[in-house]
Amino acid sequence: MRLRQICLVARDLEKTPADPGVERFGLAPGTAAQVDAALKDQPGTRLVVVNSVCGCAARNMRPAVALAMRHGALPDHAFTVFAGGDVDATRQARTYFTGYAPSSPSIGLLRDGKLVHMVERWQIEGRTADAIAADLAKAFDTYCAPAAR
Repeated sequence: MRLRQICLVARDLEKTPADPGVERFGLAPGTAAQVDAALKDQPGTRLVVVNSVCGCAARNMRPAVALAMRHGALPDHAFTVFAGGDVDATRQARTYFTGYAPSSPSIGLLRDGKLVHMVERWQIEGRTADAIAADLAKAFDTYCAPAAR
């Protein structure tokens, strides 16, 4: 199993040369151009987390994503934007969530540049991190496992 690490307070993706299985996010605010470079027409799977300062993000969503990222099947890349902090990046990321109203926190899973799974705020509020992580793990099994491709 590859080790993946996700830091939900940061934005820019940077591969760590010493450990190709670990992806880290830098601290600079994300831009719309960075979002497009990371998501537009990219092959493979990408998890996009729209983070926020609300209680359900801290209590439920962020721990859920951390738990889900320990699952066997994982997205090829994981990214986060911070609603209210990365205004342009968040707006651009949401353009990939076709058919869904803007919501934060929220989590989108893209495969080959197309949205295949969405977790909206109403699916986060009032639920435990374990329950949300289990839903994400099912989506990872469906869309990220080698047999799913």
